[in-house]
Amino acid sequence: MVEKTGRPGYLQIADDLRTQIRTGSLAPGAALPSTAQLGQRYDVSASVVKAAISVLRTEGLIVGQQGKGVFVREGVTASPEEPTSSEIMDQLAQMRSTLAALGDRIVELEKAVFRGPK
Repeated sequence: MVEKTGRPGYLQIADDLRTQIRTGSLAPGAALPSTAQLGQRYDVSASVVKAAISVLRTEGLIVGQQGKGVFVREGVTASPEEPTSSEIMDQLAQMRSTLAALGDRIVELEKAVFRGPK
């Protein structure tokens, strides 16, 4: 059921289905429940379900087959656990360091190419 959190219902549904895909509850090639079934499960209208399906299709997690249904895209595997905040901070620190080094290299290149005052 969609909760009244201020987050749009279609995004809550997309989050739930995405989690099921990522954890393997919905395996590659598996059919998603019908729009009517998802509407009943989440207690929402068909248009809300269709918006959630559209989000997942845009993300490349699912594919639709006219007249057959919507399926988890082949090649989608269960993802490893989400990175921790410390891992993300480490990655950001590495990116900052790399950007600083690139900035220094650009300054040196500009000095070599543009000798003299600007």
